[in-house]
Amino acid sequence: MNIYLFLFQDAGGGSIITMILPFVFIFGIFYFLVILPQKKQKQKLQEMIASLKINDEVVTNGGVIGVVKEVRETSFIIQSAEKSFLEIGKAAIVGKKAE
Repeated sequence: MNIYLFLFQDAGGGSIITMILPFVFIFGIFYFLVILPQKKQKQKLQEMIASLKINDEVVTNGGVIGVVKEVRETSFIIQSAEKSFLEIGKAAIVGKKAE
């Protein structure tokens, strides 16, 4: 009988708000330190890709450095060597080559 009283006894943990509040703070910190900067960086990259034009030097996620020769709707034609032309997707661009 004493075992049943022990199992169903109130633990005294407090209200549901005090139990959820630490998780809200952790999510808030995670949002401001990880998610928000990543969103800003992704938006900045998308704006840079949208502004690319012919003769801009770009770097791909594979490490290929080339010059944009043609801009298409979903891809670019880049020239990486004298006679080497590559068609790459817009998502493969990671940045412009530093001057």
